Amino acid sequence: MNTIPQEVTVPHFVGGRRIATTTKAVPQPGPGQLLIEVKANALCGSERGQFCDGTDVTPGHEAAGVVVAAGPGTKTPVGTPGGIFLMDFCGECRSCVQGYTNQCLAKRGDMGFNRDGGYGVYELVHESIFFPVPSDVTPTEATLLLDIMGTGGHAIRRASLVHKDIQSILIPGAGPIGLGLLAMVKLMLGDEIPVVLSDVVPYRLALAEKMGGLPVLATEMSLAEGMRRHGLEAPDVVFDAAGQERVRDESMALLAHRGVLVSVAHGGGLSIKSLYSDFVFREMTLIGSEYFAYNELPGNLDLLRANKDYLNQIITHKFGVGEIQHAFELFFGGNTGKVIIEQ
Repeated sequence: MNTIPQEVTVPHFVGGRRIATTTKAVPQPGPGQLLIEVKANALCGSERGQFCDGTDVTPGHEAAGVVVAAGPGTKTPVGTPGGIFLMDFCGECRSCVQGYTNQCLAKRGDMGFNRDGGYGVYELVHESIFFPVPSDVTPTEATLLLDIMGTGGHAIRRASLVHKDIQSILIPGAGPIGLGLLAMVKLMLGDEIPVVLSDVVPYRLALAEKMGGLPVLATEMSLAEGMRRHGLEAPDVVFDAAGQERVRDESMALLAHRGVLVSVAHGGGLSIKSLYSDFVFREMTLIGSEYFAYNELPGNLDLLRANKDYLNQIITHKFGVGEIQHAFELFFGGNTGKVIIEQ
């Protein structure tokens, strides 16, 4: 077994879209904690602020790795591979007791945002947010369980609470979250359901089409025109993965009777004042969907193991941690799917 060093060199997001390096001490796991040697971490659009503005926290909230040390009171053996849940939930509040760990009322932290995350060599976590995976799932594949499958699957479950017979779907935004939503619709609801995706980046639309989506280039046509191009009119569900007020308003106006808008992306706003009479008359539903609950991971793991080839298409680029500057520049340039830093 490799000896754990006392300190390591890690990426330092200094601001101005520049990533340097710094040295940090390797933490020791306390009661109920695990030390994870990170093997893979996926880039996310929510890290744009850290890339542009800088942070003293080591980012990375889509991490997977191997347990290399375990604190008192833990049960996970050293050597166990797995993924790391973003939210360090308390496990005791009203939300956690009901299984809504993504809505924890006494959250201890968010990994990679206010706690050192997965672009470092090691990550210290509470055992409760570590999700073991079998040896046939690589660390890179395990990252798919998080923002891609977890966030997408949760949004679909939220929509299904109020719409039991979904027959058509629109997804504004074909970035990694939009692609994850597309994949999870196909796996959870059936390949026969038409899924229209719009974006301004042809690269991502080509990938969406390869995965069974119906592409709409937003620079050439409206969402309504794009729907009609594919022989559709009013979608039953819109999953907002674009995060723009204009796009949300345009989507709301398109919804069918009993239609549901699930807002997954952060940013922007929503104005339904001009639509309010239709909102009531058509019994439309507006739902927020934040990340996912820890207890959704086992079901998603089964889907991943059964559909690896399909889901792995979302991962288009892999880099070593020494190439993290280039990886971020490429990712925010738009011509990628999911980008992974492997260690």
